[in-house]
Amino acid sequence: MELWKAIVVGMVQGLAEFLPISSSGHIVLTQYLLGIREVGAEHQPDLGFEVILHVGTLVSVLIFFRKSLWELTKSLKDPAMVEERKKIGWLAIATLPAVAAALLFKDFFDSAPGRPVMVSGFLILTGLILFVPRLVKSGSSEVGLKHSLMMGMGQALAILPGVSRSGSTIAAGMLSGVKAERAAEFSFLMSIPAIAGGFVLTMKDRIEEMGSVGEALKSCLTGPYLAGALAAAVVGLFAIYLVMGAIRRGKLEYFSYYCFAAGIAGMIYWSS
Repeated sequence: MELWKAIVVGMVQGLAEFLPISSSGHIVLTQYLLGIREVGAEHQPDLGFEVILHVGTLVSVLIFFRKSLWELTKSLKDPAMVEERKKIGWLAIATLPAVAAALLFKDFFDSAPGRPVMVSGFLILTGLILFVPRLVKSGSSEVGLKHSLMMGMGQALAILPGVSRSGSTIAAGMLSGVKAERAAEFSFLMSIPAIAGGFVLTMKDRIEEMGSVGEALKSCLTGPYLAGALAAAVVGLFAIYLVMGAIRRGKLEYFSYYCFAAGIAGMIYWSS
């Protein structure tokens, strides 16, 4: 892959992974526009590049939420930190719906990126999802069992390319009565096992493809790939700051206008 293309894709990954506009949808459509991916469900993605992009976005969220993560880590050895221990449990529960959906509907999810018109349609769906919190009264709850299950189902829906993971989980949290900022923080913490899981599964496929762990790692550490990962990490950190600021100002639905425009433009472009 050319260096400039890797950087562009990395920047898109960093922005779209955390902005509520769908990283999978934007990566797929960007790859089509750059000629990296060809229309057709049979197309095979560049697994090495996907692996290293997962690392870049994971670094972003680990840096931003380092204090919260440190508190959660300390709670594993301190029984007195009850709330932190509960949060770990809620995060585990919130991960289950996406795991179940990925296993049950794997073939459909694998084929969806080969259909850019469908991906564009899911971007429009994301726009609608982002409008939902505006229609309900702001909640005051902390995250509990009910909320983690709701947000987990939002994350399962976001396996579809074009549906935003952060948008659907934050919206689900707010719909279930969670404070906006708490829903956003929990959503980003949910992204850690999601991104890490994506890394592990993609790395497994890459190892099978290359024949050994050493060859798989070597294939991921090329100059363009590392540049893409760095771009994803830097831009991803900026994107998290941007989303948290929008949440505090109650402007989450502003991202929906972009999703509507991008989705409609994509449907027109790839339908013609």
